[in-house]
Amino acid sequence: MTQVFRADGQVVPVTLLKAGPCVVVQRKTPTTDGYDAIQLGLMEFAKARHTNKPMTGHLKKASAEGVKFLREIKMRPGDDDLQQGDRVLVDQFKPNDKVDVIGVSKGRGFGSIIKRHHFRGGPGSHGSMFHRAPGSIGASSFPSRVFPGTRMAGHLGTQQVTIRNLEVVEVDAEDNVMMIKGAVPGPNGAYVLVRRAKR
Repeated sequence: MTQVFRADGQVVPVTLLKAGPCVVVQRKTPTTDGYDAIQLGLMEFAKARHTNKPMTGHLKKASAEGVKFLREIKMRPGDDDLQQGDRVLVDQFKPNDKVDVIGVSKGRGFGSIIKRHHFRGGPGSHGSMFHRAPGSIGASSFPSRVFPGTRMAGHLGTQQVTIRNLEVVEVDAEDNVMMIKGAVPGPNGAYVLVRRAKR
């Protein structure tokens, strides 16, 4: 993350995303696969010994050797008719466009109910011995069990998160970098999926 200045002097916090170049590795159609989608790969340097033989042959069909990160994206009516081997570049986005960013959130390990679910906790003084405990998790005689989904302490983070309607501030087509206003899920260097806003 960094910040940029708009023409009127306003400071905008932005996240820099290296978005591409991407290549269409496979085109799936209703006639052959039963649905309409593309398999998109991010062109990065990947050592040949890290790619097994079936994947090497799969990538060779699309002349996409070196692809490291693959994701399948369903096609919607009105989308461009992309074919195997086509490039998808960052210049498809323009400043002021709205995008959704999908990523895996940072892992926080074992989180308490206060950190994980924002419970208030008990009093901090006057002899209270109830500070960060969850309180009651169910009645005794009926139903004599804890309902599934009851909010408790547990593993926090490493979940798929979608941040909707983020604004594209600037696009650098030469270096395949886009600036998005605000934060995106995941740590530095993580992979995310950027799509046009659905809502």
